[in-house]
Amino acid sequence: MSEIRPIQWANGTLRLLDQTRLPSEEIILEVHGYLEAVDAIKEMRVRGAPAIGVTAAYAVAMAARELDSADPGALDRDTFLQRLGEAGAEIKAARPTAVNLMWAVDRMMTVAGSGVGSGAGTSMIKDRLLEEAVSIEQEDEAINRRMGNHGKELIPDGGSVLTHCNAGALATAAFGTALGVIRAGWEDGKRFKVFNTETRPFLQGARLTSWEFKKLGIPSTLVVDSAAGMLMRRGDIGCVITGADRIAANGDTANKIGTYTLAVLAKENGIPFYVAAPTSTVDLNLNNGDEIEIEERSPDEVTEFRGVPVAPEGIEALNPGFDVTPAKYVSAIITEAGVARPPFIESLDLAVRSVR
Repeated sequence: MSEIRPIQWANGTLRLLDQTRLPSEEIILEVHGYLEAVDAIKEMRVRGAPAIGVTAAYAVAMAARELDSADPGALDRDTFLQRLGEAGAEIKAARPTAVNLMWAVDRMMTVAGSGVGSGAGTSMIKDRLLEEAVSIEQEDEAINRRMGNHGKELIPDGGSVLTHCNAGALATAAFGTALGVIRAGWEDGKRFKVFNTETRPFLQGARLTSWEFKKLGIPSTLVVDSAAGMLMRRGDIGCVITGADRIAANGDTANKIGTYTLAVLAKENGIPFYVAAPTSTVDLNLNNGDEIEIEERSPDEVTEFRGVPVAPEGIEALNPGFDVTPAKYVSAIITEAGVARPPFIESLDLAVRSVR
């Protein structure tokens, strides 16, 4: 199967596969500064919680490079770290829901502040931060492959699976989370029917997930979001698997808008509902999903598509980017540490602490 790598660092430049142009065009966006990276995250040119985290790590590294190259050696360590912290705050503010963004920036700032020793100069800190960003990227792929190995046992051989939004290689450094589990099952020789939703209003499922399945050679069927209940009721769906942008300590899960609906429908129809996400997506500081901030995106994404109106002019539109699925609807959460099952307050804590 061909590898999909949406994020690459090459010759001092961050190269991003522009996901707003897929599937019609495969355009590489070259990012030279940290503010350009912030814009790429805001504009969803790069998206998916793990991919946002990797991009954020490179953004911190670029910010350090910009500070050091503006006047090499002119900034003392404390001033350098203060300004780097300010840049880190800007990066964190790019999107509010995906915790991987905050996790990656915090990890990079820890390296900057103490991970290289108190005597390190700004040039050494800059170099070390780039090394850390590369490590975060490499770790993400390895984590996704471990998730795939753990989760593939849950995919029914000869059955069927439904996935929502895009939780594949495009949403990560490589391989994918939910799609990575599906891919791992397929590569293991299992054969099953795959359905993927269109995922309105940004059509990540239609544009991105369908593109990935085609690239991977895994047959899939695209369905409109509102068809999921009908498919479940008539027995066409054997399990549902999605990614996640933030998971609270109790297992409540924030993911692309529409996930909650699928989870409730799955429960009603006796269908297992699985979440695949790295432990970096688990936020043990949050007791439950009510504490997760939900991003409100522009109404234009609902009333227009690529500048073409699809609703009457002046109509009001609501566009939450995510919803929260209560843990009671989640059958299992697949992480790189293994498959966590209820009670998640215990199993997630164990999973997170085993890898941190």
